[in-house]
Amino acid sequence: MKTSNAVLMQMALESLKGNWGIAIGTSFLYAVIVGVTPLGPVVGPVAAIIIGGPLLLGYSIFLLSYSRGENAELSQLFKGFNWFGKSLGAYLLMTIYVFLWSLLLIIPGIVAAFKYAMTFFILADDPTLSADMALKKSKEMMYGYKWKLFFLGLRFIGWFLLCILTLGIGFLWLIPYINVSSAKFYEDLKSDMLV
Repeated sequence: MKTSNAVLMQMALESLKGNWGIAIGTSFLYAVIVGVTPLGPVVGPVAAIIIGGPLLLGYSIFLLSYSRGENAELSQLFKGFNWFGKSLGAYLLMTIYVFLWSLLLIIPGIVAAFKYAMTFFILADDPTLSADMALKKSKEMMYGYKWKLFFLGLRFIGWFLLCILTLGIGFLWLIPYINVSSAKFYEDLKSDMLV
């Protein structure tokens, strides 16, 4: 992987420059749906699991479009429902794998989460893949790069603390910044795999 995390973050800022509105709006809507759905009585947690995968796939489609300078639209958030079974399968498998590794201790669960972190970007790029194949490709792609992704996340800690000082308002900007940086990470990793 050729590009440093600092450069990936700078590239994400360049993508966001002048286009924060759609990124903030889509990220906010995604967070609200994912955050509110589990609160519903009786079926809330089940509904959250059922829509979690399709929404994450749609959000990943949006982030890749945004990162690539393509026409990113709010409606892309719901595109994952076009591949409902596949996205639900990937979401369930990923959740189960991370949970099972977490039973060994917290650290193996965290490592598993990083191992499968690219799954939905991979599916967004190629929705013809099976859920299991997308997880397998993510595992292969992240081999040797889990620490790099971990350190990318650490670079946002200062921003996270500043957002707390703004009574959470700063998260409206931070969440898209983090997620577009993750999309840039995926793009760089993918280009490295093609070489």
